[in-house]
Amino acid sequence: MRRLIACLLAPAFIVFPALAAEKITTFTLDNGLEAVVLEDHRAPVVVHMLWYKAGAADEAPGVSGVAHFLEHLLFKATEEMEAGEFSAVVEANGGSDNAFTSYDYTAYHQRIAADRLELMMKMEADRMRNIQLTEEDIVTERKVILEERAQRTDSDPGALFSEQRNAAQYLNHPYGIPVIGWRHEMEQLSREDALAFYEKYYAPNAAVLIVAGDVDPDEVKALAETYYGPLEPTVDLPERERPAEPPQLAERRIIFEDPQVAQPYVIRSYTAPERDAGDQETAAALTILAELLGGSGRTSVLGRALQVDSNKAVYTSAFYSGVNYDDTTFGMFMVPAPGLSLQEAEDEMDAVVAQFMQDGIDGAHLERVKSQIRASLIYAQDDVASLGREYGAALTSGLTVQDVQDWPAILDAVTEDDIMNAARMVLGREKAVTGWFRKPLEQEVSQ
Repeated sequence: MRRLIACLLAPAFIVFPALAAEKITTFTLDNGLEAVVLEDHRAPVVVHMLWYKAGAADEAPGVSGVAHFLEHLLFKATEEMEAGEFSAVVEANGGSDNAFTSYDYTAYHQRIAADRLELMMKMEADRMRNIQLTEEDIVTERKVILEERAQRTDSDPGALFSEQRNAAQYLNHPYGIPVIGWRHEMEQLSREDALAFYEKYYAPNAAVLIVAGDVDPDEVKALAETYYGPLEPTVDLPERERPAEPPQLAERRIIFEDPQVAQPYVIRSYTAPERDAGDQETAAALTILAELLGGSGRTSVLGRALQVDSNKAVYTSAFYSGVNYDDTTFGMFMVPAPGLSLQEAEDEMDAVVAQFMQDGIDGAHLERVKSQIRASLIYAQDDVASLGREYGAALTSGLTVQDVQDWPAILDAVTEDDIMNAARMVLGREKAVTGWFRKPLEQEVSQ
């Protein structure tokens, strides 16, 4: 249950912190590398991140999982380093490193003492263009990612349910394909597949450098010019264009049954607009709508009605993630109290939402949510890694530094009318995927 809640709520309320203007420096190298420097001199620590504008949704048909596969392979040998040497050097210098792949980006990051920044840039620049892959590397890491899928997805009913709902949500767009990939395609990933993705996207003109911490912007720029500057860009790198999703005209429904299900629940997600550069008002309204409907078990619309007043739900929530390159989703879910069927749970959830649409917004509740947003912006300033991640995700998802800085004011300016207009635009059943997650019915009856 905790894993379910974490997965669903992680994107539910994303607020981008806005540093004071004098603490943010940006520059672009001649080869196209974009860079953002976020100064924070409270501790002699730096976070060095390299983000690529390429993720699972940028893969060619038939090679699902290659973006994540390549993330693993980038820790193998380069022209300058042996396999595994990168992380060993980081650790030997008292730092930590990791990487992650999403639909819209792949990122590599290190947290280390500020005086080791040059070493991080040297190594990261080396593997941007100089990876040396052997067939043995391919076989080894292919086994690793297949085992990762076996552990995290194939053996987890909740993960399989999420994967199936996503595939139903996006019939044509690659957001419907799991980031880790479909197993039958992962099994066939080759050295040629990995290198094709690498040579196209692992280039300075498809990358964003984020350096956050105890640094001087001029020194960061000089180091970037020294190590990233000589790297050749990908010639004629195409614009990021994905297959368009056709208009959804009818609700889609999924029932997923598995004997391992410990807690049944109902979930509904709707296609919704993402944050666009220079046009974030609708996304801001949806962000606040998610908080109003399901942000708190005690005070949200769903929580108050179904958890507190009627005790018909063990848990309720609503979620929205605006930081996507293409259209995203808005959703809600309910874990029913014992004795309540999923059909009854769905009917109760729908009734609460319908009443909300009729009654409108409680002004005092809206002000409380906005106060929480303001507080979260202040607290977010304390973690340079989090700041770097927010800027990196934004810039690789089509947003700009200015969009990140404008976001708090846009959120604060959202009105009740803005929220209700956004709700009417998104919450149509013809745009929804509704899922039930439960044990097989005969097993529930026998118990």
